[in-house]
Amino acid sequence: MSTFDFDTIINRHHTGSAKWDSPHDESVLPMWVADMDFRTAPPIIDALQRRVAHGIFGYASVPDAYFQAVIDWFTRRHGFAMQREWILYTSGVVPALSAILKAVTQPGDGVIVQTPAYNCFFSSVRNMQCQLVENPLINRNGFYQMDFDHLEKVAAQPHVTAMILCNPHNPVGRAWREQELRRVGEICFQHGVMVISDEIHCDLMFPGQTHQPFAALGEEFLRHSVTTHSPSKSFNIAGLQIANIIAADERIRARVDRALNIHEVCDVNPFGVTALIAAYNDSEAWLDALTGYLHQNYELVRDFIATHLPQLQLTQQQATYLAWIDCRSLAMSSTQLTERLRREGKLMLNAGTVYGDAGEGYLRLNMACPREQLMDGLNRLRAVISQLS
Repeated sequence: MSTFDFDTIINRHHTGSAKWDSPHDESVLPMWVADMDFRTAPPIIDALQRRVAHGIFGYASVPDAYFQAVIDWFTRRHGFAMQREWILYTSGVVPALSAILKAVTQPGDGVIVQTPAYNCFFSSVRNMQCQLVENPLINRNGFYQMDFDHLEKVAAQPHVTAMILCNPHNPVGRAWREQELRRVGEICFQHGVMVISDEIHCDLMFPGQTHQPFAALGEEFLRHSVTTHSPSKSFNIAGLQIANIIAADERIRARVDRALNIHEVCDVNPFGVTALIAAYNDSEAWLDALTGYLHQNYELVRDFIATHLPQLQLTQQQATYLAWIDCRSLAMSSTQLTERLRREGKLMLNAGTVYGDAGEGYLRLNMACPREQLMDGLNRLRAVISQLS
């Protein structure tokens, strides 16, 4: 039995929470924004309390301990031995993606995105004046796979110069296997396409699953890719705004560093630095307990849908805490369905169309909450869906 408490429901209203305070109506249960309703790991809280007690919060300098914590964590957890000079810190994965795109593309270039995809990928591509090139994933009976034939066709287009890889994938919850990632590399490298691997969910693997860093697959993968990650999702510290970029190639790293400075996202706050060190050095046991709890929540959602909502289908996932639910049998758009859920069920979910046209007919539900709260959300979902059938 876990020594950590994931069952206590914590009132997050009136805390400046984007997730809980934006609905305004406190009777609405928000299960949309991708942060968790658990307190973060005790060592992180303790470290932050010590930092606050100091009482001075000037400009932060990033110490050696920060870089060593990152290096030790990825070596130990994921078999990815990186060097300190490869690491660039920034305020978040989305600013990191935009800076990388600015560094490795030119306006008008095509950027491959595997859809449905995290919505900020679209805005990052657009903001860098690049063209979105979709490589839709294939849903085979609730299990998503890559369409390599189509990937080869779009990668071969002369204007395509980069691909954003979501590893593990949000929203479909796939943990890509080594063979799949190697095939992505073979296709992209053959056509001169730089791979940008967003690995922010890499520590949220279900029991028995492992994360394969794209850059750790070999020298060619290391030199022709840039990776970005953060402890923000795994340790529920997104508001502390800390992330890292891993760029082994010196020339690419210099261009990314320049882009971070151009975008003015080259500084971080002291709390993010403190939290990352405590997360990676002292909070591994908490994370292991968390992923076990999240997997049990996933099983609960799976069994609930199979028993009470058989007209829906839950994606078979291996990572993340975001359930991807196929509602296409309801013959209602995702937007219409989410509006009805909010109005009639007081339940706030993400419409699948947020993640591109390939998400039409789907819902995304955040499972990272105490089990009692999760059951409340599922029962609200059931009450509304049962009226549609």
